[in-house]
Amino acid sequence: MKPPASAPESAPWYRGVTGYQWLVLLLASAGWVFDVYEGQIFNVTREQLLKEVLPSGSPPSLIRYYGDVFLGVFLIGGALGGVAFGFLADRWGRRPTLVVTILVYSLFSGLTFFARELWHVGVLRFLVAAGVGGEWSVAATLVAEVFPSRSRAQASSIFHASSILGTWLATLAALAVGTEWRLVYLLGVLPALLIVAVRAGVSEPKTWMHAGGSAGSVWELLADPRWLTRAVGGLLLAAVGLGTFWGVTVAGQDLAREMLVGQGVAPDEAERSARFAYGIVQTAGGGLGLLAFGPLSVRWGRRGTFIVMQLAALAVVPVTCYAPREYWQLLLLLPLYGFFTLGIHAGYAVYFPELFPTRLRATGAGFCFNGGRAVAASALFFSGWLKARPGMDLRLAVTLLSGLFLFGILLALLLPETKNQPLPE
Repeated sequence: MKPPASAPESAPWYRGVTGYQWLVLLLASAGWVFDVYEGQIFNVTREQLLKEVLPSGSPPSLIRYYGDVFLGVFLIGGALGGVAFGFLADRWGRRPTLVVTILVYSLFSGLTFFARELWHVGVLRFLVAAGVGGEWSVAATLVAEVFPSRSRAQASSIFHASSILGTWLATLAALAVGTEWRLVYLLGVLPALLIVAVRAGVSEPKTWMHAGGSAGSVWELLADPRWLTRAVGGLLLAAVGLGTFWGVTVAGQDLAREMLVGQGVAPDEAERSARFAYGIVQTAGGGLGLLAFGPLSVRWGRRGTFIVMQLAALAVVPVTCYAPREYWQLLLLLPLYGFFTLGIHAGYAVYFPELFPTRLRATGAGFCFNGGRAVAASALFFSGWLKARPGMDLRLAVTLLSGLFLFGILLALLLPETKNQPLPE
């Protein structure tokens, strides 16, 4: 059978994409949806979870502190898991490693149902994160290798944008179970069913097969000056996005809650409204930003899109923090807030696999994105300390944390442009 003829460059990006390529995008995205679900269920249930596992009567500042600490633990677990599983994907192959990562995060999410102590939560969040970080490394690499160059940016952007479905799923699940937060973690076992579909539907990419299954290592990645520069620059760029995600983007929920409580709304009602504001309204804007990154990066280049989105985020964050006086006004601004603070994350799936050769692609992409988690963890610990300081205005804290986007702009200026370039071999 002859391979399908390639579509001309002027044709729509989806013209000529095969059924198998769509299937790979679907399965990779499904894994990422549940990845994000596993991360977000802590974000939307942490108030109830921490009130139960902390000593009775713990002040809100202590709950907020441990909330950010456990987010930092999650980032560190994702960093180690992403690098380790990325290396295994280059050595074992993309398909078996993808199966293992899904199994890991599903199993340890379900076990969170039984958590009774702070250390239980910390250990389980670390292990869930290891699987989550690994799944992204493998899935992003798989999509980049399967899709043709003319469609790669858009497909990778769609892959990362599917994360919005994971946030919505976590939010709806949390709203449905109310104070029974343990049930939301038990539902996290369901992604294990994806293993059957991955094993049946996914083949190893031709690029990996042609490489003979040869794999580099983290040491090779760091020993070669060309790959080292890209790896460190990509890691720091991811750290900006991940640090601002947990310190700034997720704070949309806290901004809504504090506004409503300050206006005399009952705490339970304020919590539900804050979940809706962040998990549904803001996330819808974030999803549009993720989808937009691919087409914009085709037009402006990868670096240009990172720069424009981060410049816009610097302007939008303080406006969203200080301009609204009523809840409905905040709801109008939160989609824009999500669009620019979250939209850059699709760029990691587009950009990082384009920086490295086949034998180092999953290792390099995993090192960048998930190594960025480890660096971002320090920002989370700082964020927790800053927000918990007596008398600290949350709006000021969030605005100060958004200053990290300035560093992201500088990094984008220094990194190489990969638009219209073939994947390195």
